[in-house]
Amino acid sequence: MEQPEVPLENVQEHLEHHAHHSSDGFISLVAVTTAILAAFAAVVSLLAGGHANEAMIEQIQSSDQWAFFQAKSIKASILETKIAVLTAQGQPANPKDQEKLTKYKEEQEEIKQIAESKHHHAEQHLHRHELLASGVTLLQIAIAIGAISALTKKRAFWAGSIVAGLCGVGFLLRDIFLH
Repeated sequence: MEQPEVPLENVQEHLEHHAHHSSDGFISLVAVTTAILAAFAAVVSLLAGGHANEAMIEQIQSSDQWAFFQAKSIKASILETKIAVLTAQGQPANPKDQEKLTKYKEEQEEIKQIAESKHHHAEQHLHRHELLASGVTLLQIAIAIGAISALTKKRAFWAGSIVAGLCGVGFLLRDIFLH
């Protein structure tokens, strides 16, 4: 699971402390906004980490299928060689060997399709992870700008924090509604 890279807990505690000891309603508003942004950051981070894990699992399963494909390929090559040697010696090949060879080729095609499908799903999960990780980054930036807003008591920074936070939440909404 992907964890926030910036120690957001300290920022949040600092803002809450300021909000409790200040009679300024603006600081309280910034603290509430920042708490909401932190909650969104946690959710988006959890989803991003989940997609990273799913990408890794799907890729491992794809690799397993390709290894299985190779095993079938080796078995098919051995049977082809056996049939070729027997034919070169003027001896008839065992019909069961030819059936096995046909079966291996069919199985290889099925295995190949599964491996390619798993790889495609891994790529999709990785793409979703990258987008959500961008959302987490924007939310972290929004929280930091919120802290600056509280310290400087400038509403422009607070507005910037909200804009960055909404962009971060946009990545979450995109993931939810497009998938």
